[in-house]
Amino acid sequence: MTANSYVHGYSAGEAKRLGDQARTLTDLLHHDTRYPAGCRVLEAGCGTGAQTVILAKNSPNAEIVSIDISPESVRRAEERAKAEGIKNVKFQAADLFSLPFAPGSFDHVFVCFVLEHLPDPGRALCTLRTLVKPGGTITVIEGDHGSAYFHPDSTAARRAIRCLVDLQKEAGGNALIGRELYPLLVSAGFSAVQVSPRMVYVDASRPALVEGFTKQTFTAMVAGVRDEAIKKGMMTPAEWERGIEDLYRTCGPDGVFCYTFFKAVGTV
Repeated sequence: MTANSYVHGYSAGEAKRLGDQARTLTDLLHHDTRYPAGCRVLEAGCGTGAQTVILAKNSPNAEIVSIDISPESVRRAEERAKAEGIKNVKFQAADLFSLPFAPGSFDHVFVCFVLEHLPDPGRALCTLRTLVKPGGTITVIEGDHGSAYFHPDSTAARRAIRCLVDLQKEAGGNALIGRELYPLLVSAGFSAVQVSPRMVYVDASRPALVEGFTKQTFTAMVAGVRDEAIKKGMMTPAEWERGIEDLYRTCGPDGVFCYTFFKAVGTV
């Protein structure tokens, strides 16, 4: 992965979206990730630290090393951690495929929303496996844009989502990778792999999720690739605006939105 292969970009708006996403999904995705005191954890691909602060607060007595290929993201992550009073994380700019750590340097590895952006996620997992001590674990969390469905249904909205999927594929990633976590981890040599699907279900009775997930996380993510999708002729401006409008329409009193994340844990 290179810094410019991240399809969502590195804008302040994207940093905000990542923060909104992390806060909204904390309980769903992270309630069962706790690391014991004294252990050493590598967070591979920390981005701007949205997941890092959750990881650190859940395991305050673990030593966490968080790396990312983008120095600017690392800087923002450090600022976020400082603002949250986090003291058990060390940040470092590093390439996931050329990490400056000796084999068996960590008790556990944590990877969240990273594999989807890599041209060779299997190779990344094999690399990370060498860094984990025998008996240690890897935790991987990914989404799957093919799992999105909603009411009222909309061809234009589904086309807009497909634009994001195709653009991510062009950049070397895979927005449908959630469904592949089990075979990926097994092929990389991890044992006792267990995958648990985590569905986000949103309707008008859950206003926090309407705002935090449907609007500020998912629709904002799709809307972020507007210019590129139109530039490549995937949709006309009018078709695009209709698709985004229809995604917001699912936030109405009679709207429903569903999306599934996948969380996998494997052992070395």
